[in-house]
Amino acid sequence: MTATTDELMAAAAAWLGTDPDPQTRQELQDLIAVADGDGPEAATARAELADRFSGTLAFGTAGLRAALGAGPFRMNRVVVRQTAAGLARFLLDSAAGEYAPRAVVGFDARRNSDVFAAESAAIFTAAGIETFLMPSALPTPVLAYAVRALGCETGVMVTASHNPANDNGYKVYLGGRAVDEGGRGAQIVAPYDAEIAARIDYVPALESIRLAEEGWTVLPDAIAADYAAAVTALADPRLFPERDLKIVLTPMHGVGGATMRAVFEQAGFTDVTMVAAQADPDPDFPTVAFPNPEEAGAIDLALETAAEVDADLVIANDPDADRAALAAKDPSTGAWRMLRGDEVGALLGAHMAARLAGQDQLTPENDAPGQSRVFANSIVSSRLLGKIAADAGTQHVETLTGFKWISRVPGLVYGYEEALGYCVAPHLVRDKDGMSAALLLAELAADVQASGRTLFDTLDELALRHGLHATDQLSVRVENLALIPAMMDRLREQPPSSFAGSPVTDCTDLSLGSGALPPTDGMLFLSQDETRVIIRPSGTEPKLKCYLEVIRPVGSAEQLPAVRAEAAQALQAIKADIRAALGLVE
Repeated sequence: MTATTDELMAAAAAWLGTDPDPQTRQELQDLIAVADGDGPEAATARAELADRFSGTLAFGTAGLRAALGAGPFRMNRVVVRQTAAGLARFLLDSAAGEYAPRAVVGFDARRNSDVFAAESAAIFTAAGIETFLMPSALPTPVLAYAVRALGCETGVMVTASHNPANDNGYKVYLGGRAVDEGGRGAQIVAPYDAEIAARIDYVPALESIRLAEEGWTVLPDAIAADYAAAVTALADPRLFPERDLKIVLTPMHGVGGATMRAVFEQAGFTDVTMVAAQADPDPDFPTVAFPNPEEAGAIDLALETAAEVDADLVIANDPDADRAALAAKDPSTGAWRMLRGDEVGALLGAHMAARLAGQDQLTPENDAPGQSRVFANSIVSSRLLGKIAADAGTQHVETLTGFKWISRVPGLVYGYEEALGYCVAPHLVRDKDGMSAALLLAELAADVQASGRTLFDTLDELALRHGLHATDQLSVRVENLALIPAMMDRLREQPPSSFAGSPVTDCTDLSLGSGALPPTDGMLFLSQDETRVIIRPSGTEPKLKCYLEVIRPVGSAEQLPAVRAEAAQALQAIKADIRAALGLVE
């Protein structure tokens, strides 16, 4: 039921009475003053109030994430205090007096990240939880590493990853004695998310939440060095000794620059040029509209730098460095091109298979009989990884979107999702990690280059062996969130009959779940020619995401250009079919 203006004003006034942050209090007071007037500005202000007080933030694909501002549907000190108090209650209830829970809290360089982290540490400490606080703004993978390295029952990372500058978020990991081995160091999933949310809902009045003035431990800077050393050890010079590679690196105004550079240099990749304008943390992200390597224009400065220094490879991390993007010069055009997430996922999959085979030959005594090795990717990622895994004699598993699912796959040795997320060392970081992935991509690129080939040649070889797997995306961003369920309802009631002329043979409502996958809001379509389309609401942004894949056989290298062109045309036709199915006017 829609709240009346009086109800909105009352909710906003009640919020003002508890908000400890003078900045968000003033912001809300100004909004109330405008909303109390007449005219279009007042209507806009009332709509803004309605959105801010329309509900409470819930744990999505990557935890809590929203714009900064006052109100229960924004990220602010009130929401963070309530969340931290609810999480603390969950940890204490889980321990049931049998052990003393431990927590570690990290933060990036976004606005208020340090404040949210410090208050979380103070609340955990006041609740009797032994708490560690990161010494400075550091990447998400360092926090995820610390959860396992320190044996903590929980880890909190204050970050909004690659979201716009005015967003922030709250990622929660569980570990130690709070979960079994399969989930230690991974982000929360059901039923833990619901159990934590229930305790947040029952947090007493905000004024009763205690914040300790001291008592937590600020970790030494060595925690980042320990992580870097552990990642550096992944590089295997016995199998891949080449290090002659000129790299351009951008942390995209985020916190990964120093750690990523340290990893490269310690592993022997010393020719690294940072994109100067994006090298230092900056919460305003002044050179990019969206600090996401996937967004158009985000890596333009990196590509310009690569051209200036005649680089071999561009590596871009997102602001919290849990993702990695790769660009290289395509010999077929002579132009720099950023590879799609699925292309990088396939390259890393083939490289991981080669690494495992080589390591088995070097140390056969370490090959434990019956020990499963599993490659995994999300259902919206390319089916090519499954074929690479089968070719290598490795098991393959598909999961729901999000590394909270991928990281939990038993026996996982490599996992990825198309949104530039890769896990190459789940024993270190049970989440996506853009820095360890970047190191192994550099290892692969140097090896390929030393043999007189390119990464694009490797992709061609995979297409010849397994068929061309061409993927693309269509994103429908909305201002009115109600449009997303409406479009999903339309898909369920009037599903498309074909894609690019190929009849739909299978239509699966993912919200019903299956033996292999828990229920999730989404629709999966398969057509006669193996085209696959998956449509789902984004878990982190106000948009509907559509994932497309076509598979085409390739008889010879000479056929590849024509097959690629035909696949590209098919993908464009599929996009038009999706728009029509969603009721979007061209």
